[in-house]
Amino acid sequence: MQVAGYLKLSVVVALATIALKTGAWWVSGSVSLLSDALESLVNLAGAVFALTMVVIAVRPADDSHPYGHHKAEYFSSGFEGVLIFAAALAIVWAAVHRLLQPQPLEALSWGIALTVFSSVLNGVLAWAMLKQARVHRSVALEADARHLFTDVYTSAGVIVGLLAVMATGWTWLDPVIAIGVALNILREGYGLVRRSVDGLMDRAVEPEVRAEIDQVLAGFAHRVIRIDHVATRRAGQRRFVDLHMHMPAAWSLGHAAALRAAVEQALMDAVPGLRASIQLLPMDVEAHSADPDPPAAPAPRQP
Repeated sequence: MQVAGYLKLSVVVALATIALKTGAWWVSGSVSLLSDALESLVNLAGAVFALTMVVIAVRPADDSHPYGHHKAEYFSSGFEGVLIFAAALAIVWAAVHRLLQPQPLEALSWGIALTVFSSVLNGVLAWAMLKQARVHRSVALEADARHLFTDVYTSAGVIVGLLAVMATGWTWLDPVIAIGVALNILREGYGLVRRSVDGLMDRAVEPEVRAEIDQVLAGFAHRVIRIDHVATRRAGQRRFVDLHMHMPAAWSLGHAAALRAAVEQALMDAVPGLRASIQLLPMDVEAHSADPDPPAAPAPRQP
């Protein structure tokens, strides 16, 4: 199953989870179960938006976007993070209201049972999605999977807390648990937004990917060939590397181009989906890789 297929499945599971957790809150009146249901609503909105962005990300390059649409996935991650912040605020509002005006809880056993079942669904799907996110290097799929795992951890905390309420009769534990849920998902939302910003700011490739690139380039190192100014970036599922390759000025253009093609092929074989841009230069020529320094002020004339 491809990335879009898992996101479609995530939408279906989110709908089922919302129904189960809403039912759990309805029969019990627990505000912590309500907070859990609100987070599942965020899961649904995030999965729908992620699916939309993934569809856009796989579009081929065009005149307006010559480098493709791969960064669209980062919008999904950022959007889901913002949704998490909104859900956390709603949870805190409801929890504080219940803390100030306590209410008895009913049918907690049914509420807990429905929550456990929904958590099992989320956990299985999140594990499969995270595994595929690593295979396809999909930011959107990883964000949705990690949010689902957060939902599972949240539900586990809610269940433990409600069991404590049943054992002690302390109903004030219910809104306190809900506030704890809000703080936990705020942490996850911050992480999603940060990863989104990193991607949009052209963050370098992962250390293990850079190690693969360096290993390939080291294999082409020679006393008459020098490689420098290696720069990398990532955009969604794609990885990019730019570098300068210096060689003897006496080499023919065909010889130099053949070597460049060999380096590009080796890099693409080592890192699937990598796009390499190699600038060929004579050994004694340095390219301007940064803005030039401002001209020095002229020395004062001696009297």
